[in-house]
Amino acid sequence: MTPSAEASAIEEHPLLELSPADSCCWDAVALGEVMLRLDPGEGRISTARSFSVWEGGGEYNVVRSLRRCFGLRTSVVTALVDNPVGRLVEDLILQGGVDVSHIRWSHHDGSGRRARNGLNFVERGFGIRGAVSCSDRGNSSVSQLQPGQIDWRAIFEQEGARWFHCGGIFAALSESTAAVAAEAIQAARAAGVVVSYDLNFRHSLWSELGGSARAVAVNRKLVGMVDVLFGNGDDFELALGCKPRPDADIEDDEDAQQAAVGQVAAEFPNVKLVAAGLRTIRSASRTDWGGVCCARGELHVIEPYRDLEVLDRVGGGDSFDSGIIYGLLQDFTPQAALQYGVAHGALALTTPGDTSMATLPDVQLLVSSGGVARIQR
Repeated sequence: MTPSAEASAIEEHPLLELSPADSCCWDAVALGEVMLRLDPGEGRISTARSFSVWEGGGEYNVVRSLRRCFGLRTSVVTALVDNPVGRLVEDLILQGGVDVSHIRWSHHDGSGRRARNGLNFVERGFGIRGAVSCSDRGNSSVSQLQPGQIDWRAIFEQEGARWFHCGGIFAALSESTAAVAAEAIQAARAAGVVVSYDLNFRHSLWSELGGSARAVAVNRKLVGMVDVLFGNGDDFELALGCKPRPDADIEDDEDAQQAAVGQVAAEFPNVKLVAAGLRTIRSASRTDWGGVCCARGELHVIEPYRDLEVLDRVGGGDSFDSGIIYGLLQDFTPQAALQYGVAHGALALTTPGDTSMATLPDVQLLVSSGGVARIQR
């Protein structure tokens, strides 16, 4: 999208009431776990002899993209054990440009009995062999956060933030993290900070806490307090309890996603915008990729890129979120913000690692022209 096109896509009456940028230290703050990702490249975890390392985590990936791709001021609230692995994760966060002043450091007891740093082993998959994620994050430092340990008033009122992002991954880490998320969301709302939440349902995280039923109970409480909600059809059903209506006119997965977004928006009128990716997985290395959102009762759809080639599937949804958040922070119309989310998510699928390697010009080119695959000299 060209600058003139961006100007025409700005809302005359913005969807959200955002604090002025010059009155805030942060454009966006996220709460979540940041793990060390170990990547065997084209190989498999079980036969690897070497790994590349990245940092990653659902909520963190969003503010990292907002900083590196979109040039905004972001910070992450998390917890790490103060040992070499924790300091490696911190160094990777610093390379991403995200502020680290709100990391809570835990004492290292020498063996990780009391607390440890989360690890995530991820193989990308190829063709008929799907991607695999094997997390090793039990008893992590961030999962032990308790209400009252983070000074949210200092972050949201004294420093100032325009946007706060959290999600269902953090809420599922332990019995206490859902309470911490609720505390943070309430503090953000009290300070006039816009709140977004990504449901990001993970069977592996909720299974020991009560499964889908517990996820629904936790998420419905939290979603009742947020302004912007991200998810997909499975998320809406398994993490929010919103099942498709039997009378819905649904012919395929894309119709189902659109119907689900509209249904969630109607059920949670406090949410100003509900968004979901439109994706149909053809193989581990090919997918259809688009998006849908509902705002002010109106459904907006970006038709999918068909048969999009995928290098690394992890993080595409987080990049979708950050593109939409960027657009909303710029007071773009919902349709224009959705275009940025779809484009940024698509670009994230073309690079390795959890986090985006795209630039704002990359996103603008894809929005305006569909992209240019030939070499750029």
